[in-house]
This record gives sequence, C-alpha cells and structure tokens, in this order.
Amino acid sequence: MTVDPELMALNQRLLDSIASGDWNVYKDLCDEGITAIEPEAPGQVVPGLDFHKFYFDLGGAKGKVQTTMCHPVIHSSGDMAVIAYVRLVQKLNAQGGPITVASAETRVWEKKQGKWKHIHFHRTPLGG
Repeated sequence: MTVDPELMALNQRLLDSIASGDWNVYKDLCDEGITAIEPEAPGQVVPGLDFHKFYFDLGGAKGKVQTTMCHPVIHSSGDMAVIAYVRLVQKLNAQGGPITVASAETRVWEKKQGKWKHIHFHRTPLGG
C-alpha cells in the first residue's frame, strides 16, 4: 500500500472538477464506460457518463468549497489502481453557515494507452 503522487493528483483533480462543476475536466478523466454505485441511484450500478452529466448541468457548488481526501490508501497492480479514502467536503449550507459533509469512497483507475482513466467508483455517505 502506497500513496502514488500521480494518482493522488489525478483523483484530487477529479474531486475538484466535481465541486466546481467542470464537466470537461471530469469527462476527460473518466472512461466513457465508467460504472458507479452511489446514493443518487439507490440499489443500482449506473453505467456511463450521462447520469453524472445531469448533475454537472445543474452547476457547481455555490460559494467556496474545499475537498480533502483523508487517509488515502492506494492498491495498484500493473495498469490498475484502487484508491480508498474518506472524502470531506467543506461548504456553506442553504443558510450560509459552514458545514462539512463526509463520505467513504473507493475509486478504480485503469491506465489505457498510457493515460490513467477513472473507470468505477463507490460512494457511501457518512454521518447524519
């Protein structure tokens, strides 16, 4: 188990694109056939990018957002890597007060034609 600086930077870039609503960066980092297990699609494995584009089309977070990966662990073998961590998102709630939202995330990356692509993730909300 190591923390690969390249994968850490790519994963942080992915998370930042989500927070800012930057579809072009997100799309560039993700494989077209990405699969996801996430709270927005209860009980489903969602294939492809279309499901995610809907949320990007709503626009990024309003106000300042900071995303932190806590205690990341990377397992890698050849052209495959898995990164697991707790994601903390600091932002403002609807009333303008600061809040922190946590989720446990596992993201799978595959090196295709010399470039890392995000191919799967599983996200579970933590706390209340």
